[in-house]
Amino acid sequence: MALQAKLSISQKHAGISALIPSQRHLFEIPDEIAYLNCAYMAPQMKAVSQAGIEGLKRKASPWRISAQDFFSEASEARRLFAELIGAGATDVAIVPSASYGIAVAAANLPAAKGDRILVLEDQFPSNVYAWLNLRRTSGAEVVTVARPPDQDWTTALLRKVDEKTAVVAIPHVHWTDGTRVDLEAVAAACRGVDAALVLDATQSVGALPFSVQAVQPDFLIAAAYKWLLGPYGLAFMYVSERFQDSQPIEHNWITRKNSEDFSGLVSYTDEFQRGAVRFDVGQRSNFALLPMAIAALKQVHRWTVADIAGTLTALTTELARGAEELGLQVAPEGCRSPHLIGLGFPGRMPDTLLQELADNHIYVSIRGTSMRVSPHVYNTLKDVRRLLEVLGNIVRTPAARAL
Repeated sequence: MALQAKLSISQKHAGISALIPSQRHLFEIPDEIAYLNCAYMAPQMKAVSQAGIEGLKRKASPWRISAQDFFSEASEARRLFAELIGAGATDVAIVPSASYGIAVAAANLPAAKGDRILVLEDQFPSNVYAWLNLRRTSGAEVVTVARPPDQDWTTALLRKVDEKTAVVAIPHVHWTDGTRVDLEAVAAACRGVDAALVLDATQSVGALPFSVQAVQPDFLIAAAYKWLLGPYGLAFMYVSERFQDSQPIEHNWITRKNSEDFSGLVSYTDEFQRGAVRFDVGQRSNFALLPMAIAALKQVHRWTVADIAGTLTALTTELARGAEELGLQVAPEGCRSPHLIGLGFPGRMPDTLLQELADNHIYVSIRGTSMRVSPHVYNTLKDVRRLLEVLGNIVRTPAARAL
């Protein structure tokens, strides 16, 4: 079957479009490697590595770094990320990690005894620990939404959102298996009870179309090193206008008004730069990481998120079909994401699974009870079929059948 034919009607309606030919030449991935693990860590594009090297060289010659450089690269990275999600540049802060952004949200959202904070079962801990801490300091209750047997997180969440809900802190897709939440439906329910919506979009932005206009979250955070194809140690945080006058969790010089004037920095001020910039981490102007993020974001824009999602849909659809033929468990199509898919074993997962795959130069993850497979545009159907072939050999062994 032609790849284009694999796109379902629902996926086309979701803005997922054309297919991108293999982009492996932009990466340093040996021919024998089937790296299907972008949800763990994206491989670095050659252009991104080069941008980082050039940035490091600049630091070796600091006389080449001007005062303006502390602002121009941050502004460009901020703008590129904002355009991915349909936001304005000043709606975005530059932070070091998803957990940092979640901490900002937790520090500024009102919660009191009797309030409820909703999270998903087995949610990534960066979007859990801050809420557990808020529970201790505020008396609010953290309510875990159990994984529904039919994998329909949206319906399960909507049943829990009520007048006691103060915060819904969730991902767009579950990090263990890619099962997806209908954020527009959940966001509408949150607005109906005046609950805040906080999104950890690390496992979705860059590979799954998203619009802040459509969803209207209060906070959205995405680390750069996965689907944004950027460096480790950098993340972006969208803050809605109603929270842009909130308090940052640190107080540094660069986020203050007129910080561009280095000679006037001792003229202390209580005023901040406009918008979400007040939440930027100190030393945001990393002269290696920011150029790397800019190079990666520019390439994501060239491909477009819609075309990335369409390309990966073809791969994960083929994988789901083949996995089901092997007797493995896959979430229903309507609950899956285009870029990240979990495979479940009917019995206990073989202990040697990852090693056997690695012996065949195939790389995936195990998260929770799922074998998580997450391709990108450097993968092709050949990689997917290699994985299915090795999986077939594993599940057909007498030892595997006995599990």
